[in-house]
Amino acid sequence: MRFNKIIPSLTLITALALAAAPAAAEVSGETAYVFNTFAFLVHGVLVMFMAAGFAMLESGLVRTKNTATICLKNIALYSIAGIMFYLVGYNLMYVDVPEGGFMGALTLFYNPSADELALIGAADKATPEMVGKVIKGGYSVPSDWFFQMVFVATAASIVSGTVAERIKVWPFMIFVVVLSSVIYPIQASWVWGGGWLDKMGFSDFAGSTLVHSTGGWAALTGAIILGARRGKYGPDGSVRALPGANIPLATLGTFILWFGWFGFNGGSQLALGSALDATAMSIVYVNTNLAAAAGVVVAMLLAQLTYNKVDVSLALNGAIGGLVAITAGPDLQNHLIAIIVGGVGGALVVIAVPLIDKMKIDDVVGAISAHLVAGIWGTLCVGIFGSGSVLTQLIGIVAIGAFVSVVSAIVWFILKATMGIRVSEEDEVLGLDKAECGMEAYPEFGTGSQTL
Repeated sequence: MRFNKIIPSLTLITALALAAAPAAAEVSGETAYVFNTFAFLVHGVLVMFMAAGFAMLESGLVRTKNTATICLKNIALYSIAGIMFYLVGYNLMYVDVPEGGFMGALTLFYNPSADELALIGAADKATPEMVGKVIKGGYSVPSDWFFQMVFVATAASIVSGTVAERIKVWPFMIFVVVLSSVIYPIQASWVWGGGWLDKMGFSDFAGSTLVHSTGGWAALTGAIILGARRGKYGPDGSVRALPGANIPLATLGTFILWFGWFGFNGGSQLALGSALDATAMSIVYVNTNLAAAAGVVVAMLLAQLTYNKVDVSLALNGAIGGLVAITAGPDLQNHLIAIIVGGVGGALVVIAVPLIDKMKIDDVVGAISAHLVAGIWGTLCVGIFGSGSVLTQLIGIVAIGAFVSVVSAIVWFILKATMGIRVSEEDEVLGLDKAECGMEAYPEFGTGSQTL
């Protein structure tokens, strides 16, 4: 399970080098506690920075008239996800999950352990016994909460990009409340909380399925129920391009996400208290970087072969697809396999984007292709290239996909029936910046982006 994980296998060269080296002296329990807690906090900060990456990527891929709304949604969803995971989500995901069970404690409020609070209150008068009680857990519980919380916000960000340019702000925020407090924690408890999928042997190192496909399934149901943007599809079924306003901004967002992903995957080692942990973490970093690079290169080559042009947006999503694909198993794969996994992830994005358009599912930023499709591939790769079972991985993918899709659809339909989820046609033409926020992101350009 995620918070009680065994050291992953190393690459052959590293393993041989460590085996030949003299045995290192063990660090003290307190030293390991400090390094483990530090790793949670620093990697959590890196993942938090991904919120800025999603905001910039989405801002670049929507039209100018919807940019301010996208910025608002991204900072709001991060805030809502943090509060809800504090109040409900963390306990539901981790606290008192029965072995092989389906969810944790349905209780309000996460609080640090009594032992930690006592240690802080004692300050310089702390006794060895008090310190011992705290460090026996291996890390500070608040540091773990922080690291887990930023993952929830990532799942919500995936939904934001897909349903952009036509969804009302407040219904979307209500959906984020449910996603971050109920949907995400329950399915994550099945694996990272020691639930029934973990008992079966399902493995997802950092969340190709638990984070990215979960966001992808929620986004897919939302896009279908919400409908396509005005003018996206012609009467004859033709697909019309509605290009984003700012490719440099989208590129910046992709680089920020790539940067933050080292925290996403590297921090999921969940320990930095030994030489083996540090070495395993470095392997995760390298595999993460190689997979992303392969995703870009393969997406570029395939776009050139398919369209006789190199599509920048496909190259950007190729990086995301490679990163998502490797996220399920960066600890299990050697470097060459990481390149293969990431490269296929990038190729799947190029294939899935036009296929989803042909199905009349309007995904503004290509998140369904990059997060859901590549997430499924990466999760299967744990069974294909690692030590897991392909059948078990497939069972986990289907179970989580069914749960997230059904519950998400229920929430979307309730919101649609009660308060409505889509802006009026007039507001969509005007732009959500003016209609929902009362301001424009680029007021000096006036209404120049309102044409289809």
